[in-house]
Order: sequence, then structure tokens, then C-alpha cells
Amino acid sequence: MSQEKDQAIPTVDHKPHATFFRQSGWLMMATVIQGGMSFGVHPLAKKISPAEYSIFVTMLMMTSLIPTMPLQMVFAQQTAGTLATGRERQLALMIRWGWRLTFIVWLVVALFVLAFQNRIMAGWGLTSATTLWVTLAALLMNLWMPLFSGVLQGRQDFFWLGWASIIGGIGRVAVAVLIVLALHGGATGMMFGAFAGIGAWAGIAIWRSRDLWRAKPERFDGRSLLKQVAPLMLGFGACQFLFTTDTMYVKAFFPGDEMASYGVAGTLSRALLWLVLPLAAVMFPKIVHASAKSEKSNLLGIVLLGTAILAICGAAGLCLVGPFVVKLVFTPDYVSETMKLLPWYAGAMIPLALANVLVNDLMARARFKVVLPMVLLVAAYGFTLPFMLRAFPGRMEVALQTLGVFNLLLLGMCAWFTFGSPKSKA
Repeated sequence: MSQEKDQAIPTVDHKPHATFFRQSGWLMMATVIQGGMSFGVHPLAKKISPAEYSIFVTMLMMTSLIPTMPLQMVFAQQTAGTLATGRERQLALMIRWGWRLTFIVWLVVALFVLAFQNRIMAGWGLTSATTLWVTLAALLMNLWMPLFSGVLQGRQDFFWLGWASIIGGIGRVAVAVLIVLALHGGATGMMFGAFAGIGAWAGIAIWRSRDLWRAKPERFDGRSLLKQVAPLMLGFGACQFLFTTDTMYVKAFFPGDEMASYGVAGTLSRALLWLVLPLAAVMFPKIVHASAKSEKSNLLGIVLLGTAILAICGAAGLCLVGPFVVKLVFTPDYVSETMKLLPWYAGAMIPLALANVLVNDLMARARFKVVLPMVLLVAAYGFTLPFMLRAFPGRMEVALQTLGVFNLLLLGMCAWFTFGSPKSKA
């Protein structure tokens, strides 16, 4: 009986704005704590060489290339929609299939890495195969974490979603510090920390959603699901591509010691986006639920304004205190080069943060006409960025200026489809 009570988690809370601010406030606090814990790994750069730190940042970005945002939002959307319409048994089958398919995808990647291990290590300048395989283990956890976090987000179990992220952050820094300081693990030890943190987060989300994926399954309409999943994956995937891939491009044009400062600037600047993401994360399932019930929601304006204020103030504060933060956490050698890049990096994150809010609103309302233009924009970015790096050799800021321009274009595009185009569904 107690187990049934534990699993009977309220899926929807209809107290409008007070509930939204309470939930988003908690999730923002959890994100800040988790981000602080994860950032606590980076002072270990003082204990390893710049080349080793560059390897760690690059491997970390490889795990970020997993479509975590699309995966989480797909399962958040499906969970919110099925719970709103009483189709929990269909959701159970969706979760099980998602769990199996992500493992199969990971297994294919692992076999590919095994076959071409030496070439991959030479291309990325890796000094140890262990670093590569620990990164692969982190990749698997990074597939399962967003899947089950999306289930928690969709059922609006933000309390445990927040605790999962906090415990994951603590696990990441604790394991990394232990291995690097006690065992001199270098980039490998720091990646062990990432694996431990993401694994703890995934484990909590899996345990907390067990009542849903263990339920008796029921068949669902695969074609209808694909029509919803495909645009969600592409739309949120476009945002994640702009958020994560610049480091991978720049790595191909600059040596490890120069990339260290770029990695520091990126770590600090991406913290801006993680700070404001909880607002859209809380908004998304509420709008999905409202749309499924044909109810009205006015959360978009509140979230957009809050995101703009937090992102702009955060970017300005980062530029002011950046030298002190870099000097405190990293060696003084990083300060000069990092501060040349930080204003460009932080500025590029502001339009992306605002665009992310609009994308969440459009996807939650199933207004998918924006997806194809987003994909074309991202494809253009993928070709333009290496061209600009070749055209302006030795200038890292060109990558960030290019990123900023494309983020502004994305914001303008999403604003048009939100406020300027007809409101009909695609």
C-alpha cells in the first residue's frame, strides 16, 4: 500500500502562476547547484596540462552531441499528452521501446569505435584509449538520462527532476576530484566524473518513473507517433546543434593549448543558457497539457520576459566578474585569452536562450512549420562556420561571431512563426 502511495505522483497541478513560479524557481535553484557542482570539476585544470584539459573539454562536448534535448522533449511531450488523455499503458510501451532503441544505437556506435579506435585516437590527439571508452560509457548514460528525465518533466514531477540533477552534479565532482588528485587520472579521471554524475542522474529518473514503464503496455499508433516525434527531434536537435558544436569545429583549427581558453569561455557562457532553461522546461508540459485539453495558456509572455532579463543580466555580470572567476578556478594564464572570447560567447547565448523559449512554445502546440526552416538554417551554419575559420585563420572570435549571427537568425525566424505567421498547425 505504501508503495502505491509513493508511486501515485500528481501529474498535473492546475494552480496557474503561483505553481509555475514555485516549480520553475525550484528547478532553477537545482540547475544552479548542479551547474556549480559540474563547474567544480574545471578547477582540476590546474592539476593537469592544458592539452589534457583540452581533451577533457572535447570529450565532454562529444557527450553533448547526443540529442539529449530532443530526446527529453519528445518524452516530455508524449508523457504530458498521454497522461492528459488517459493513455498511460501506451506510454509504458513507448518508454520501453525508447529504452531498447537507445541502447541499440549506442551499441552500434561502440562497435564502430572499436573498429576504428586507433584512427579516432590519432585524429583527436588522445593519449589513452581508456579516455575514449569512459566517454562511450558516459554517452550511454547521456542517452538514458534525457529519456527518463523527459518522463519526469512530462508528468511535472519537478521535485525529483531537480534532485536528480543535484545528486548528479555532486557525483560528478566527487568522483573526478578523487581520481585526478589521488590517482593522477588527467582527462580520463575527469571523464569518469562525468560518467558517474550522468549515471546517478539517469538512475534516479529511471527509479522515479518506474510506475509508468512497468505498467502493462498497450499498442499505440506508430505512424501518428512518428509524425509528432520527427519534428520534435529535428526542431530541438537544431537548437542543440547550435548550442554544442562550435567547440568541435574550432578544435580542428587550433591546437590543444589554445583550445583550453576557448573551453573555459564556453563553459562559463553556456552556464547562462542552463540558468534560464528551467523556465521553458516547466512551461513546456503545461502548454502540451493545455493544448491536449483545448485550454488557453498565457505562460509564453512571462517566460520570454523572464528569460530575457536573466540572460542579459547574466551576460553582463559574467563579463564583469569573468576575470576573477577565471583566476579563481583556473590558472592565471587562462585569463587574458578567455576574456577576449567571453563577451562574444556570452552575447551569442542570449538570442539562443530566447529562441529556445519560442521553440518550446511552438513544439508544445504542435506548430511544426518552423522545423524545416530551422533545419536549413542549421545546415547553413554547419557549412559557414568552417568556411569562416579558414577565411580568418588564427581568430577564434570569428567562430563566436558566426554563432551569434545564426542565433539571431534563429530567434527572428521563431519570432515570426510565433507572432507573425498564421496560427494553424502544420
